[in-house]
Amino acid sequence: MKTAIRAVSFPRFLSLLILMFIIPVARPCLQCDGGISLVHEDFLLSAASSSVEDQIELTKILEHAYVSYITTSEQQSGGLIDQTALYRASTEYLSEFDRFRGSKPSGPLTFETIQILEKGRKILEKHLQTFVLEGLCPNKCGRLYQKVMNCLSCQYILHNCPSTSQDCGEFLVEAAEGGQAVFDCFLPWHRLVVGRPEYHYTWAPGTHILANLTEDDFGVLVVTEDSSIVLNQLTVDEEGTYRCLLTDAKGTVLSRTYFLLNVTPSPGPTPRSLLTLSPLSTADDTSSLPQLPTDLLLVIVAVVTALSLTASLSMAFGLISLKQQRRRRAEDGRTNGDDYAI
Repeated sequence: MKTAIRAVSFPRFLSLLILMFIIPVARPCLQCDGGISLVHEDFLLSAASSSVEDQIELTKILEHAYVSYITTSEQQSGGLIDQTALYRASTEYLSEFDRFRGSKPSGPLTFETIQILEKGRKILEKHLQTFVLEGLCPNKCGRLYQKVMNCLSCQYILHNCPSTSQDCGEFLVEAAEGGQAVFDCFLPWHRLVVGRPEYHYTWAPGTHILANLTEDDFGVLVVTEDSSIVLNQLTVDEEGTYRCLLTDAKGTVLSRTYFLLNVTPSPGPTPRSLLTLSPLSTADDTSSLPQLPTDLLLVIVAVVTALSLTASLSMAFGLISLKQQRRRRAEDGRTNGDDYAI
């Protein structure tokens, strides 16, 4: 009985040795996910009841699958993958592998294992293709140091994603005096910048030709973590070239964006006519006296003349009356004197 137990236990012990020493050291992209690594190890342990030959065969199948995964990643993305693509591929593969383990094998275990591992390779290939088209170095301008995983070492590295130019465009901004202008230099790939990026806005006042501007022409306007700024209550003096520099945590300039601001002057208020008062006239200054109309002057002269004539006539008649009264009194006096003489 003891001999029989030893005979049964030996294959199990041998299978453990196989798991420890035969599984390859190279870790493909899918195997970089800790969940998949545990699932594969658990699968081999569950197959310990199989013959030693089957266990060795299963281990070789896994080894070949890992090599095919590495080859696929190198062909599709140069052996690189980001966290998002790896998560999507791992999630889909684990779902398929759980379905495989939960189903009743319709054929030899080795054959079923080959099929599920090949399906994993196709899943990885699909997500790598999407990653290359949409996720790997998405910057069309500027410089990006993208955080990706090396499928051979399963270590994250910073992959340099250069472009043809660091300049990410020139934009004409029209605004009215007293209004506002909004500048925003955000690009979708800015989310992939490692660390805390900053946006440095600078300004070169006045109308300039961009090609003729130098670094000395720009003055610091604001440094912010937001990609946009707003200028309110604009004046014509705020016209000029505004520049947005994206920098990483080390201060490296990753992109440049220019905004050419043109401020339209607002129409001025309607001019008011001011009432001008004439200066006070002096005694010597007769030129500033009001000039009367000729007709009115003639009327006044006629009236004054008439009044003068009337006054003269009245005085003349008065004098004549007075003389007559005096004459009568004289005559009366003489008459009375004669009577006394008689």
